[in-house]
Amino acid sequence: MRVLIVKVSSLGDIIHTLPAVTDAHNARKDIVFDWVVEENFVEVPGWHPAVDKVIPIAMRRWRRNIVKTYLNHEIRSFKKLLQGEHYDLVIDAQGLIKSGVISRMSKGLTIGLSNRTIREPMATLFYNKVYSVPWTEHAVDRVRQLFSRALQYEYDKDIIDYGIDVQRIGKNDSENSDSEESPSKKVIFLHGTTWHTKHWPEYYWRQLAHIATNSGFEVLLPWGDETEKQRAEFISEGNSKITVLGKQSLSGLANHIQQSEGVISVDTGLGHLAAALAKPTVSLYGPTNPGLSGTFGNRQLHLNSNLNCAPCVKKVCSYTGPGVTDEYEGTSFAVMPPCFSSYRPEMVWQQFEKLIEA
Repeated sequence: MRVLIVKVSSLGDIIHTLPAVTDAHNARKDIVFDWVVEENFVEVPGWHPAVDKVIPIAMRRWRRNIVKTYLNHEIRSFKKLLQGEHYDLVIDAQGLIKSGVISRMSKGLTIGLSNRTIREPMATLFYNKVYSVPWTEHAVDRVRQLFSRALQYEYDKDIIDYGIDVQRIGKNDSENSDSEESPSKKVIFLHGTTWHTKHWPEYYWRQLAHIATNSGFEVLLPWGDETEKQRAEFISEGNSKITVLGKQSLSGLANHIQQSEGVISVDTGLGHLAAALAKPTVSLYGPTNPGLSGTFGNRQLHLNSNLNCAPCVKKVCSYTGPGVTDEYEGTSFAVMPPCFSSYRPEMVWQQFEKLIEA
């Protein structure tokens, strides 16, 4: 039986789908999966041994220059590749109109979530069959339920296995590898995220880094763009035990995470990668709700804001209360967004140490 998964983005959503693939693989050895995914995340599905063919799509890039995309026949080539296989089932695990279109473009019986339990109800127009899964469930459980009902098997909800074969991740590429391996314990700070409101204050990161290095850890700081690189350099300033990593592929980052003692992260897709690799991870949540889409699995700790307006789930902070300020090494700064004043660096590090000791 050959099944196509349509889950194109984002990184966290893609990783949330992996446990369902493991469930299906354990229950039905006859199933082989193919997967349509955004080109930036093409490495991830291939880490799972039940995934045979990964089909890249470039919708984000195509939208930036539709004329160029049309003239160089990229969409036509993608459609030809997609339709080269007839699938027994096509599962839209994304629940968006764009993923619905991709599902219908393929050859096979299309299924997805019902219009009352999906992010964009119009996507159901592209499905042959739908299933209802409660909104109150975590995103990982929602996908697991969808797969189990569509493929007719049972699974143990209490067992979570992302199924990543670390041998498939491979070693860091030569251009991504850093200098000689240090014997010190390593902790990775995942400080970059998309929403402005999900950023923990830079001064808190710098203070946390000093606490970590004074505790005998080397701090590794990855980055994805120039803004994140500048933040990493600010955090590392004046501390020789902090390493700002070179530009990394997802496989390179996965290797660094795998080799670390643990991770401290804001709400970002890379935090979900740490969870998938079963690394102890302390995740900092301000405006978002980890109960529905937080890191999921073993050795995961969520620190939630106790501010009365959190979680607001807003990209722009609408806090109207008194301003919140703090001080680090004689420098006073505003804690923005204020919901992150709930946990200062000392408390975060204490929680991290408890987590890795456990």
